[in-house]
Amino acid sequence: MNASSTTPGGPSGSGIACTLSDGIADVRLDRPDKLNALSLGMLGELRATARRLRHEPGLRAVVLSGNGRSFCAGLDLGSAARNPAAVARAFVPTPRGTNLFQEACWAWRRLPVPVIAAVHGHVIGAGVQIALAADLRLTAPDARWSVKEVERGLVPDMSGIRALTQLVGIETAKRLTFTAEEFTGADAGRLGLAGTVTDTPLDEAFALAGRIAERRPEAVAAAKRLFDRRWSSGDRRTFAAERREQLRLLPGAMRALQRMRGGDAG
Repeated sequence: MNASSTTPGGPSGSGIACTLSDGIADVRLDRPDKLNALSLGMLGELRATARRLRHEPGLRAVVLSGNGRSFCAGLDLGSAARNPAAVARAFVPTPRGTNLFQEACWAWRRLPVPVIAAVHGHVIGAGVQIALAADLRLTAPDARWSVKEVERGLVPDMSGIRALTQLVGIETAKRLTFTAEEFTGADAGRLGLAGTVTDTPLDEAFALAGRIAERRPEAVAAAKRLFDRRWSSGDRRTFAAERREQLRLLPGAMRALQRMRGGDAG
């Protein structure tokens, strides 16, 4: 991987920008004049970008953020309403079991590297669901969060129900969804929706990505698989999965340890 490059296939004006530097992908929602409200085209490009990155050699981490004053103000319903046929097509699930709306989020879960969301400003509706698709979240304390869909007569359907159940208790998930109440980034930290509350979420996200990039990528990928696939499985299956992953990693770890000892001896 070059020290700095642009990923292939990200068309100008797609609403998604992606660059690579030192093994870290910088992915931005890039429609700042609309507070990064998501068009159908942006959903498609989010999915496509995640799929391209999955095959990017040397990738170590992804930082997902929004350009301008907000992370994401939700789905651009006005734009979607002008093209009902495209909306209908976007609802059709693929053999993976996800439709376009869901895959724009869940495709980031399928990456073999950690995805870190750095959020600020509006984190509304679909914006919450994009953020929850990341492995780790850093939020500005004054960010404006809301699981907004019920207020608009909808439900969180971009994998949001699944993500909420993984992060907060069912009563909290129901309350946030039923009321569509707005809450701050500081509240999101207290509720468990974000792991870090900071005035500089983007800077700290890149610092965190840099620390992760220093670790053995095979080990990080294996740990992500274990957490994502076994978080709610039974003990025996989890223990068996741990053993399988460790057996794959052990030869490389032993070789690295021997090299370190050889260097110490020299």
